[in-house]
Amino acid sequence: MTGSSTDGFFGLSRRAKSALLWGLVGALAFLVLVQGYALFVEPLVTMGQGAFVAVLVGIGAGIGSYLLEYRIAAWTTRRVE
Repeated sequence: MTGSSTDGFFGLSRRAKSALLWGLVGALAFLVLVQGYALFVEPLVTMGQGAFVAVLVGIGAGIGSYLLEYRIAAWTTRRVE
């Protein structure tokens, strides 16, 4: 593979890949919560609305993790030292 050592799959950096995966985790977690609520109480939203909100949650989780990952890692390093 050519490129720098920070390039990962599809040329994404490790940080960007991590953010995408956290976005996916956030979207799927939201869908699980909505489905669980629908099973035990009643559906809150339609499937289309749930998918739309899950995409928004995933985007928010991805952006949040991308912006905060470096700060949390630096904070953790300072706490350990």
